[in-house]
Amino acid sequence: MTNETVLVTGASSGIGAATVRRVAADGADVALLARSEARLRELADAVAADHGVETHVVPADVRESAEVAAAVESTVEALGPLTGVVVNAGLARGSDVEAMTDEEFLTMQRVNTEGAFYTAREALPALRETAGNAVFIGSFAGKYPRPFNPVYAATKWWVRGFAMSLAAQVGGDGIGVTVVNPTEVRTEFGSEDGEAFAERFDPGEVTEPEEVADAVAFALSQEPPTTVNELDVYRRDKFSHF
Repeated sequence: MTNETVLVTGASSGIGAATVRRVAADGADVALLARSEARLRELADAVAADHGVETHVVPADVRESAEVAAAVESTVEALGPLTGVVVNAGLARGSDVEAMTDEEFLTMQRVNTEGAFYTAREALPALRETAGNAVFIGSFAGKYPRPFNPVYAATKWWVRGFAMSLAAQVGGDGIGVTVVNPTEVRTEFGSEDGEAFAERFDPGEVTEPEEVADAVAFALSQEPPTTVNELDVYRRDKFSHF
């Protein structure tokens, strides 16, 4: 991915941070977007030193369209033409529908769906110029009904449906669109309302963020006219529990 420029949202931890490291290891310059500026700068400095690539830190909230627009613009100004965007920012709140607060519901809607829309909308003109790739982080929960947190699951169904239909709209412009669907990943996910997946699962029990990052990097490396439409990254025993 030498001479490529990739923007990653939700880049301060988990799948986002692993993706930053992975694409930098492949030679791409990378822009890191999240709200936590201190964590972003620490990671950006580390990957720049380790891999000799250019990095750009863009503290922003994906719920704010103006901040996302400014982040894309500053990325192009700092690193050059944008060839890839990873729509990764996402979160979960609560679970039971009857007990879910308005704040929990709206937070998931705004980050997971509106954030994906704003990121895609602002990145598309730049990706059209480079015949680049947009990679959306979906979920097993966005493909199959499940009892736990139906609202979170619905936001991931939205992301997947949006990405698939976006592919239909912009594929003729040479833009590749891929959805990567993980099952449980050992990250900080879940820590807001309970035990983080990194603490709940032992190493080797479920997927590691680096494994999802490998799938993202593969999708980003595709060149026209080909794209990988969807990649499911499931732990091997997932369907035995389903």
